[in-house]
Amino acid sequence: MTERPLILISNDDGYSAKGIRVLMNVLTEFGDVVVVAPHTGRSGKGCAITSENPVKYWQVKEAPGLQVYACTGTPVDCVKLAFHSILKRRPALVVGGINHGDNSAVNAHYSGTMGIVFEGCMKEIPSIAFSLCSHDADADFMPAVPYIRNMVSEVLQRGLPVGSCLNVNFPNSPSYAGVKVCRQANGQWVNEWGAHEHPNGGVWYWLTGSFNCKDTAADADRVALDNNYVTITPTRIDVTDYSLLDSMKGWNIDSLVIE
Repeated sequence: MTERPLILISNDDGYSAKGIRVLMNVLTEFGDVVVVAPHTGRSGKGCAITSENPVKYWQVKEAPGLQVYACTGTPVDCVKLAFHSILKRRPALVVGGINHGDNSAVNAHYSGTMGIVFEGCMKEIPSIAFSLCSHDADADFMPAVPYIRNMVSEVLQRGLPVGSCLNVNFPNSPSYAGVKVCRQANGQWVNEWGAHEHPNGGVWYWLTGSFNCKDTAADADRVALDNNYVTITPTRIDVTDYSLLDSMKGWNIDSLVIE
């Protein structure tokens, strides 16, 4: 009898979030699923790891083909601990999500959901991040489910190049205009902090802000999302700027050497 693929899932909204519960229900159709996720929300943690405090995990659910663990660490801690202490065999796929909130454009750099798939990439496992453009705790993920099924099936069959992962974002809509393979949009967050007087004196700052998308091109992920398309952004963990690397070969590097 052929062994079912093993799939590792994590998120940054916590193991009890609606998005990850929908995802685990879908992915148990494809293989044996192990969920290792933060015990509470860890949004915006990116690739952060815990280095100064101990981390623990515990099992919260077991069913045929499904094991769920909660962890006190970051999303990346969850993946690392899964490989170190929980998984009995190498997974065929690492999946992050379904995130409550989009991870298009530069949000990918801050995202704990993307941190999960970057860690999967570094372990040379095909990895996919799924995100919905809604922060609502009770968001409707059902329109995304058939697309998730198709993408997971495709990646399990085809694989992905070593060092590459997929960043998939869904509009917050009951139906979609289609699917586009996109590049990361150019933009930045502005007015990022709100200042508030503390009752005991001093000023406290609360993270806020709005995203300024500088792109108008149809192949930019944020633009496609705004036009109701599901976006798939192929992403690499190698962040070397090869164009600049080539141009720097003309620099007088010897002049930078200090004897």
